[in-house]
Amino acid sequence: MTETRLPVALVVVIDAILVAVFGVIGRLSHAEGVFSDIPGLLGTIWPFLIAVLAAHAVLLIRRTSADRLLPGVVIWAVTVVVGLVLRALSGQGTALAFMIVATLTLALFLIGWRAIVALIRRVRRRRAA
Repeated sequence: MTETRLPVALVVVIDAILVAVFGVIGRLSHAEGVFSDIPGLLGTIWPFLIAVLAAHAVLLIRRTSADRLLPGVVIWAVTVVVGLVLRALSGQGTALAFMIVATLTLALFLIGWRAIVALIRRVRRRRAA
């Protein structure tokens, strides 16, 4: 049985949405405006959004299936490191607590959904065997 791959565009959209959710949660946890302050929200998420899109571009060039677990770890690592660097370069906060929360939350989001997909694929393989 051949495993189906998720469309590249869908994988990119899922990751971008999860990065945006990360930003929304962060702003809400600090009682900052979300939908009443779209420029503020965009200012919060753009470093990580650029980073996740850059990670996907590299995987796309390398023709790597980004819906798998290992590429997800790469996407997560690039998103965190590049996102934090861009955030620092733009004068936004990079306190240790923020770096820890960003690293763990983005791991849960960007690796987590891929782990669920991998589990579903494994179950389907076993049922098909």
